[in-house]
Parts: sequence; C-alpha cells; structure tokens
Amino acid sequence: MDVFIEPIGRLMNEFSKLPGVGMKTAQRYAYKVIAMPESEARAFAEAIINVKRKVRFCKTCGNFTEDDVCAICRTRDKSTICVVKEPKDVIALEKLHEYRGVYHVLHGVIDPMNGVTPNDIRIKELLQRVGEGGVKEVIMATNPDVEGEATAMYIAKLLKPLGITVTRISRGVPIGSELEYADEATLARALMERKQI
Repeated sequence: MDVFIEPIGRLMNEFSKLPGVGMKTAQRYAYKVIAMPESEARAFAEAIINVKRKVRFCKTCGNFTEDDVCAICRTRDKSTICVVKEPKDVIALEKLHEYRGVYHVLHGVIDPMNGVTPNDIRIKELLQRVGEGGVKEVIMATNPDVEGEATAMYIAKLLKPLGITVTRISRGVPIGSELEYADEATLARALMERKQI
C-alpha cells in the first residue's frame, strides 16, 4: 500500500522534477500547498500556466520576453554583444547595472561528451547578427569551465576573420562555477576586466 494518497503522491512527484528538489522537499511543498487557502493555490497554479503561455524567447537574442523582441534588444547599444549560455546568465549580469550593450543567449555550450555540437546551439544566429553590421565587440561570458572555454574559443575563431574585437570576461569568476552563483562584486570585476581573445 502506498503511504501517500494519489493526489498528494502526484503533487510530490511533480515537485520532485524541479532541480534540487528531493522527495523530502517535495513532500514539504505538497503539504504547504494543501495548507494554502484555495485562492492561493489557484493563484500559484495560474502563475505557472501564465508563464508557460506568455514567456517566449526573443527572436533577436534568445532571452526570455513576452514580446517578439525583448526590451534590451529594442533599447540598448547594439555595437557590443555579450554572449552567455542561458537566460539566467543575462539576469546575473543585469543585476550589476554596469553593462549597456545587448546579449546573445546560446542556449547551451559545445559539449561533445553529451552530444552537443556547434550546430545545436545558437552560433549561426550570432554570426548572422554580426554579419548585419554595426557590431564592434563580442564579449564571451560563458561559464569558465571546460565547455564554456571551448565554446568561447570556437566562437572567437569564427569572429576574428570578420574584424570583430572578441573579449573574454576576466578570471574573477572561479573555474568550474556558474555565473548565476557568482557574487555581484566578482561578476562586475570579471566583466570590467574582460580581455581580448
């Protein structure tokens, strides 16, 4: 016999699919939902449905947006493009209030061990943006791990013949770490001390 009745077990199972959520945490979350007034539970469920219906990727940079083109791409200096792995990296850099250019989200990095090739991430789109003209610098802000470094070097080799300055964020961000977990001072220093590659 199952310990949990079906609705609780199903809710726990869904929560356990979230990153970093084990069965004990999923159980706590399920109990919290059960204890909520129905109006709060409905608002929680509607927020999930709403984000799935309204959030999409910007057609230009690949960041999250509600529109076809995000506000950053519509209003910022397009002569500098900061290349990141995922939309959450844009948020980490935006918290600094230091960068005034636009972004390009790759939605991954080159990772042959897991079958991710240059054709599986948004490198073609980056080259197309640069090819449209007006871009003076591309900042490679992929994570400082093996895959992030390999991706940065691969893209730099493609861009250098086009006469574009390619820089890499400084090593203030520890090797093997994720940008989203770096403290703001370290991330700001890494951005300001970027180097040409």
